[in-house]
Amino acid sequence: MPSAFSEEDCRREDDELELQWAAIERLPTYRRLRTAVLGHEVVDVAKLGDSERRLFVDGLLKAVEEDNLRLLQKLRKRVQRVGLEFPTVEVRYQNLRIEADSKAVHGESVPTLWNALKAIFYAPTIKVGCMHQGSKIRILKNVSGVLKPARMTLLLGPPECGKTTLLQALAGKSEKSLKVKGEISYNGYKLNEFIPQKTSAYISQYDSHISEMTVRETLDFSARCQGIGGRADMLKEVSKREEQAGINPEPSIDTYMKAVSIGGMKRTLQTDYILKVLGLDICADTIVGDAMNRGISGGQKRRLTTGEMIIGPARVLFMDEISTGLDSSTTFQIITCLQQLAHITESTILVSLLQPAPETFDLFDDVILMAQGHVVYHGPRMDVLSFFEHCGFKCPMRKAIADFLQEVITEKNQAQYWHHKDRTYNFISPSMFARMFKEHPMGKTLDEELARPLEKTELHRSALSFEIHSLKKWELFKACLSREWLLMKRNWFVHVFRSAQLVVVAIITVTVFLRPRMKVDLAHADLFMGSLFYALLRLMINGLPELAMTVSRLGVFYKQRDIFFYPAWAYTIPAAILKIPLSLLDAFLWTAITYYGVNYSPEPQRFLYQFFLLFLLHQVSISMFRLIASVVRNPPVAAFCSLFSLVVLFLFGGFAIPKPSLPSWLRWGFWFSPLSYTEIGVSVNEFLALRWKKVSSLNGTMGQQVLKQHGLDYSDHFRWISLGALIGFWMVFNIGFACALSFSKAPSRSRAVVSSKKLSQLDKDRDINCPTPGEQAANKKMVLPFEPTTLTFENVQYFAKTPKKLREQGFPERRLQLLRDVTGAFRPRVLTALMGISGAGKTTLMDVLSGRKTSGFIEGDIKVGGYPKVQAAYARISGYCEQTDIHSPQLTIEESVAYSAWLRLPAHIEKNTRAIEYADLYGCPICHAPILGHVPILFFGRFYNAIP
Repeated sequence: MPSAFSEEDCRREDDELELQWAAIERLPTYRRLRTAVLGHEVVDVAKLGDSERRLFVDGLLKAVEEDNLRLLQKLRKRVQRVGLEFPTVEVRYQNLRIEADSKAVHGESVPTLWNALKAIFYAPTIKVGCMHQGSKIRILKNVSGVLKPARMTLLLGPPECGKTTLLQALAGKSEKSLKVKGEISYNGYKLNEFIPQKTSAYISQYDSHISEMTVRETLDFSARCQGIGGRADMLKEVSKREEQAGINPEPSIDTYMKAVSIGGMKRTLQTDYILKVLGLDICADTIVGDAMNRGISGGQKRRLTTGEMIIGPARVLFMDEISTGLDSSTTFQIITCLQQLAHITESTILVSLLQPAPETFDLFDDVILMAQGHVVYHGPRMDVLSFFEHCGFKCPMRKAIADFLQEVITEKNQAQYWHHKDRTYNFISPSMFARMFKEHPMGKTLDEELARPLEKTELHRSALSFEIHSLKKWELFKACLSREWLLMKRNWFVHVFRSAQLVVVAIITVTVFLRPRMKVDLAHADLFMGSLFYALLRLMINGLPELAMTVSRLGVFYKQRDIFFYPAWAYTIPAAILKIPLSLLDAFLWTAITYYGVNYSPEPQRFLYQFFLLFLLHQVSISMFRLIASVVRNPPVAAFCSLFSLVVLFLFGGFAIPKPSLPSWLRWGFWFSPLSYTEIGVSVNEFLALRWKKVSSLNGTMGQQVLKQHGLDYSDHFRWISLGALIGFWMVFNIGFACALSFSKAPSRSRAVVSSKKLSQLDKDRDINCPTPGEQAANKKMVLPFEPTTLTFENVQYFAKTPKKLREQGFPERRLQLLRDVTGAFRPRVLTALMGISGAGKTTLMDVLSGRKTSGFIEGDIKVGGYPKVQAAYARISGYCEQTDIHSPQLTIEESVAYSAWLRLPAHIEKNTRAIEYADLYGCPICHAPILGHVPILFFGRFYNAIP
């Protein structure tokens, strides 16, 4: 009987499903592509709620690796069942050479004011060829290769070998200062024949995000701007052929494909899918954070950078150091999902990793090994060891292949792998390896493949993007407007505090210019004029916080602009529009408190005019500071320029220095100051009122006499000229802001500035292979004595305030416990590894032990040498290498290390000893500060990458 009932239930469910599919097929095409069967209901996938999307993805991906593989296989099977194929991209690069100019200065290498003046003096002599200009630095040296679809390629090589330069060149994102020669093509199309930034996705090794947004919001915005590519066309064709063949797809697969094929949505199912695959679902509603605001961990931020780009429809992925800060298990999971994506959907993926674990290395199909700008090997992973055995080097048993490849190309470690006992070993340089690879059968096969032209088909063309932006202009505007509104709400405290400050100052102003004291006569006219100018000054300065907020977001803007998320106007127009209500509020608060409190002319129309004029001035102030931020971009310099511009505007504003008192050759500045027009407007509005029209002398009315004394004797119609002038300034500043963001280049990476003496010395060192001064100093290593000590901790607890998002979701606790009963000891002569998955609390524990936590609640016993820890004394005997690198940007590495040596080493150490100490660490700006102190306790936060 139970089996009969179960068969009856199955038949009933099948009949119900058939009826649901029949109902969907009767819908119009547009609605049919948005309607799917979810559970036992027919739903519109565009209207799925947040909880429904999360439950659907959780059911679809219970075990991420296995279920993701099953999902992709079902997607491929559905497409192939109706005779369709995924569009693929083959990337070719041939004889690719990239050079950079080494900037040489005459004298010291530090870019000081004196060196800048000398560079200007020597510029004419450089142009005529009398002086040395600097040599060319070749970053990539005639590299060639093919990246095939449905294959995962690993890019290996030591730092500064050219990996990032190669990835950026293939993605069409090379810096403008670099000279790129050679040929790069996608499916036979050159980079100038399509939009490579939309066809491929480049994941940078730097994490740049808006700190106020959550992880989910960041991914949602990225998915909205990148669009859906050809998913909608693919789904439409698949549905059409399935209807003709009478095939009903699996409901879950159909729901997923339809949900990710709808573009322009604020919330998308693709976000929940990426969150699940990358393991970010646990922190989806946590803000990203930055150095000043607590947010997600460094490893989670690295995964967010990856997810921000792979959430789009790009068929080619270039990934630069995506495992930085991740544990080996998380890296393995991510690379596994990428391998499934490459093999099943036939994507083209090139991943750069610094130290992959053996099981991660085995997931790749091909390997590119680089050194000193040369491609030492480019071919199948299975054949890489045979190539090096052909060259005379053999990987030992139980040696990680990735580590062997990194070491065999270096002069220091190469000799240990030489296996020809009957031959004399000689160092083989990377250029010699590259030459040997070209002569090898694999190298010849690669050259033959590059020599054969790729046939261009319609399928190949459909995989490329020929449109700059994925969304229509109105959709781009709405996307940027909603994000700007979100950021305004996140920064509500700044706006509320600014308005509250304005209210307090307005109340104080009323007490200074109190109504009973303000008589309508010539004796008190200057007080009226002073109060009006002070109102303009306050409203002008009140827009200053816009400078810092704009500068802080420029890095993210340039990143998203250069990968064509949106144009500059879509960013600038919402920023201007959404500040209008704030300006209206601030102008109304000031006018409402001070107008009748100071005893200005009581006519309502004059009140409204002053209110509108102050509103326009506030808008002009905000737009001016935005323009300065977009042009200068350097925060300290931008702040100086802003203050200088305010001083200039105040001087030319017509109050501090009246117009008649200005020299004749400076009076033009009066008409170029928006403050002048505002001063004219408010003065004419007040002193041409009815109560100021008493005839006081032959010079006219009392109001006209006051205006003449201050050089503001203009007729009443100038009130409207002032309004028009302020609107003009507002438009000019906003247009300038948009143009500055449209045409300015993104800040490039820092480049070394080498003096002529050092440049010639480096050239000599290359020729004779003599040690550099830093190496000579390194040979004189010494270890300063210090007293070893023991750090013990018992039952350490750490609590943080529960985020507002969690409390809104019903989390009952007011405090969130991040460390639970942690007990341990760090002893002298014992190196301890702190391991755990990303987000496990490793950084939190080190912050607590080192005394870096300035918020939250810490409980438990921490003892140093058996005594309770006293932070003031403990800071002198401990050092902490944080995972976030924060340094003075204007200092060189040598100066930074020397400065740390002077601060951390004891005063009795001689100058020569200090010089040896910081020369020993020259080139390592990350850890010089703690190590230079020769302290007995050291903490390293993710100092090494992905320890297996």
